[in-house]
Amino acid sequence: MTEVQQTIGAGMPASAPPPSSDALSTGALGLGEKPATPARLAWRRFRRHKLAMLSVVVLLVVTIMCIFAPLFTKYPPTFQIRQSYPKGPLLKNLSPRSGYWFGTNAKARDMWSNVLYGGRISLAVGLTVALASSLIGTVVGVLAGFYGKWIDNLLMRVTDLFLAIPFLVSAIILSELPANQPWAESLFGKPHSLRSIITIMALFFWMPVARIIRGMVLSLKEKEFVEAARAAGASNYRIMFRHLVPNCTGQIIVNTTLSVAAAILTETALSFLGYGVDKVFTPTWGNLLSDAQESLGYAAWLMWFPAAAVIIVVLCVNFIGDGLRDALDPKQLSV
Repeated sequence: MTEVQQTIGAGMPASAPPPSSDALSTGALGLGEKPATPARLAWRRFRRHKLAMLSVVVLLVVTIMCIFAPLFTKYPPTFQIRQSYPKGPLLKNLSPRSGYWFGTNAKARDMWSNVLYGGRISLAVGLTVALASSLIGTVVGVLAGFYGKWIDNLLMRVTDLFLAIPFLVSAIILSELPANQPWAESLFGKPHSLRSIITIMALFFWMPVARIIRGMVLSLKEKEFVEAARAAGASNYRIMFRHLVPNCTGQIIVNTTLSVAAAILTETALSFLGYGVDKVFTPTWGNLLSDAQESLGYAAWLMWFPAAAVIIVVLCVNFIGDGLRDALDPKQLSV
C-alpha cells in the first residue's frame, strides 16, 4: 500500500462506505437543495428594489409614530398652548423651534401633534378604502369574467356607469346627504364622520380593480387547471375563489397598494375643500392644509409640514406598489 493510500485510509472511518455515483450526481446537479417557492422568489425580487425597501422602512416609521402619537408628543391635538398656564396669552403662529418642532397654528395648537394625530385618520382612510374597494372589485370582476353573458354585461355596464359619474362632485353631494336624509345617515353614518367618508370613497374606488380582475379571469378560465377542477367535480364557487382568485393575487395586491395612495390624496382633497372628516374634533392632513391657507402669507410653515407628510406617504406607497408589481410579475426571471 502506498503512502498516499495509507494517509487517505487513516482519515476515513473503516465503516464509512464510499459515496455512491447517484449521490454525487444529485449534489452536482443541485437537486438536493430546497426549491425556491414563488413567494420566496418574489421576496428576492422585491428586496432588489432599493426604493421600495427604503419606502417600507419610512412608511413603517411614519405609521408607528402616528398610531402611538401620545408617545411622541406631549400635547393633545386640540390643546391650546399658552405662555403661562392656564390663563396666559395664546402662543399663536409660533415658528418651528425647540419644544415646538413644527410651530403652532392660528389656534395655538401644536402642529407636530396635529400632524401625527392627523396621520391616524388619513392612513386609516387610505387603508380601509383600499381594502374595501379591492374586495368589492374582486368579487364583481370574478363574477363578470367567470359567468359571462348577461351577468357580465350587467356588471360591466354598472361599472361603466360609476366610471362616468364625476367622482369629486358626487362625493361632495353624498357627504352632505346624511345631514338632510335620515336613510342616508343610517347607510353612510353621521355627516362628515370617518365612516361616511370611507363608505363614500369605497363606492367609487372599486371599478378599476373589477375591470382588471375580469380581464384576468376571462383568460384564466380557459386554462387546463380550470378544466381539471371541473372534471374533478369542483363547484363554481370553489373554482372562482380557490383556483382563479389565487392566480390574480399579484394584481390584487398591487392595485390595493396603489389605491391606498389614491385614497389618501382624495381624502386630503375633500378635507381641504371642507367636505371631509369634521375638522373641529378630528385633525387630518387635509384639514390642516385647509386651515393653513389663511396663514400662508405670514406663517407658510403651517402648510409645509402636512403637505410634506402627504407627499412622503404617497411616494412611499407608490414606490412599494412599483416594487410589488415587479416582484409579483411572473415574467420576471431574474432573482
